[in-house]
Amino acid sequence: MKRFSTIVSIIIILGVIYWSFSDLKPSLNTDKNVSKTAFSIENALFHLKNISKEAHYTGAKEHKKVQNYIVKELKKLGLEVEIQTQTAINKKWLAATTAENIIAKIKGTTTGKALMLLTHYDSNPHSSLGASDAGSGVVTILEGIRAFLAKNQTPKNDIIILITDAEELGLLGAQAFVDTHTLTKDVGLILNFEARGSGGPSYVLMETNGKNSKLLSEFIAAKPNFPAANSLMYSIYKKLPNDTDLTVFREDANINGFNFAFIGDHFDYHTAQDSYESLDRETLLHQADYFTTTLKHFSNCNLENLNSDEDFVYVNFPFIKLLSYPFSWVTPMLITCVIVFLLLLFFGISLNKIAVKNTLRGFIPFLVALILCGGISFSLWKLLLVIHPQYNDILHGFTYNGYTYITAFVFLNLWILFTIYKRTSKVEKPINLLIAPIFFWLIINFIISIYLKGAGFFIIPVISALLILAISIFMDLEEKTKRILCTILSIPTIYIFAPLVKMFPVGLGLKILFVSALFIVLVFGLMILSFHQKKSFWTQKWSAILAIIFFGIATYNSGFSIENKKPNSIVYIENSDDKTAYFGTYNSTLDSYTEQVFNGNFTKGSIQNAETKSKYNTRFTYHKKTAFKNIVSSEIITEIDTIIGKKRFIELTIIPNRKLNKLEFITKNKLTLKQFKVNDVLVNNGKNYTLKSGTFLVYHLANSDKELTLSFTMNTDEKLEIILNEISCDLLSNKNFNIKPRTEAMMPMPFVTNDAIIISKKLSL
Repeated sequence: MKRFSTIVSIIIILGVIYWSFSDLKPSLNTDKNVSKTAFSIENALFHLKNISKEAHYTGAKEHKKVQNYIVKELKKLGLEVEIQTQTAINKKWLAATTAENIIAKIKGTTTGKALMLLTHYDSNPHSSLGASDAGSGVVTILEGIRAFLAKNQTPKNDIIILITDAEELGLLGAQAFVDTHTLTKDVGLILNFEARGSGGPSYVLMETNGKNSKLLSEFIAAKPNFPAANSLMYSIYKKLPNDTDLTVFREDANINGFNFAFIGDHFDYHTAQDSYESLDRETLLHQADYFTTTLKHFSNCNLENLNSDEDFVYVNFPFIKLLSYPFSWVTPMLITCVIVFLLLLFFGISLNKIAVKNTLRGFIPFLVALILCGGISFSLWKLLLVIHPQYNDILHGFTYNGYTYITAFVFLNLWILFTIYKRTSKVEKPINLLIAPIFFWLIINFIISIYLKGAGFFIIPVISALLILAISIFMDLEEKTKRILCTILSIPTIYIFAPLVKMFPVGLGLKILFVSALFIVLVFGLMILSFHQKKSFWTQKWSAILAIIFFGIATYNSGFSIENKKPNSIVYIENSDDKTAYFGTYNSTLDSYTEQVFNGNFTKGSIQNAETKSKYNTRFTYHKKTAFKNIVSSEIITEIDTIIGKKRFIELTIIPNRKLNKLEFITKNKLTLKQFKVNDVLVNNGKNYTLKSGTFLVYHLANSDKELTLSFTMNTDEKLEIILNEISCDLLSNKNFNIKPRTEAMMPMPFVTNDAIIISKKLSL
């Protein structure tokens, strides 16, 4: 009967875990007979197939084709479409381009603030097909607007559709719109559709300079069917340097909004595998659900003032979808739980249900579990990177077998926990083992109440544990009954934390597996009465077996294939000044593609001034000297170079003599630029712009760019020494080279300048 109660508890736990994940996104409906006024996934996928055939980054030929397709489809819906062409500069990332935004508008019946529907249509340079990021957002808007207009209902609020360009280059399309477009002042709220993977649930993140209570209340009123959200993500997001188009609207125009973004299958992010075939159809349905419910609500409610003076804690919760309450409740709830805990300790000791000595001993297994599970998970992943060095070439840190590793680490940590707590199997009163976890959870909630109130829902597991503690003190239940009851009372804890165990390593990389391990220990501690066995920890054996099986599967699938391509890189770097040339690669492990260059003698390490700015500041792993090809470089015309007093006025025009993707300007000395302009657009709003050294501008050439003009004023006592890197991503097609193409099981490494020819030279000024 004891084993039976354990089996029932495990079934409940597994059922709740499945429930917690299934509530996060819809299931695919096989019925294709959808009414004309409903969102059709078939229509959306038809659009997606057309816009994700090839990479369509800013400046690519396919980029213009995708733009024309979107414009054509919007016009089919009877909308007037504007193309905003504007040079924009992002001062945070020192990036610039001439963006071409797609804008349309649906007129409402009132003159209040407008609702903006936002996404971007450029893919990441230079190889991503951009089906998820953000083709999914484009087709969600195209099909969602078609269904909305088919209802022949005029909204109260104007609806502005903005499909930006150059989001991947530094949110430059959004910057261009906010800086120069007159519609910016009319926007009251933004719904932004994004992606950081190709599957999984789409999470809701609010962008606001103020508090979230009104935004949250209106979002709940919109009645999304599968809201996936929690205020921990909201609080962390507000503390981090954000990077979506919506951030520009919040920072520069003080406009609130919602990001709807999915992070599952992170291994496809920004790669050639971000394809029509890879996009999870259920994920697209989830975006559609957000779109249809929020559009219906926010196009008809007052958007004049969604600012508020109060923040809310919120989290997915059984049956009610989103549980929410004010930040102001966090500390009182903690104090109440502390008081209840102390009272229960008093009664437990008085009634001889809790022994102080055994309670103190109960801290030992819990502390050992925290240290071992966290430490082993962290160290083991470091060891796996040594065993499988090819994982280092997956720069975002989530491998193709990442889900298998997450599962393996879960069972490994459970085995460690069962092994540690097996030593407590002879404890006559296992209630003593519950005190230490509750104590630590209260400490964690104390820290949360001061520094991270968005994680205020961490008090919910404490409440469940206090109920379990109270039942154990005041009720004399049979062990099997108590075990099942304790498991039932732990349902909210499991429901909340099971998705977090998966979400953190998926979104932030497998290096974060130790955080999941700590979550497992913390939850296990509160559920010790569900797991504790006096004679046999048979679950220990099965945890070990399953851990071994999943580590074995992960090892078996640690290689690459046509479905899971190996990222690799070769770059040619030529210095026009000293007539030297090198090949560079970012790869830690070489393969048949990179070995055609990196065979024989090559040098470990990077090349000075060679790499361009990248997401992870990645440096070349190896470089090798090669023949100087004397690639033609741009023509530099000094239009103005005048000294007046202590100021020097300079204007340059750069005219490319070959197809370039970007120009990178680097200063070797301290440089203060005043009235710095790019194509006659002020950088940093005309304020002084000082760098000690390094890159001060990366200009991505768009299809409309024939030349680039820079102008600035500087102090005459500062030495002007500028290096220009000219980058073209045509190494594989340039007639000066004979690089054999990749196999089907390979792809260009994302997040870095790749398949590129870089010509570096000093500007003579």
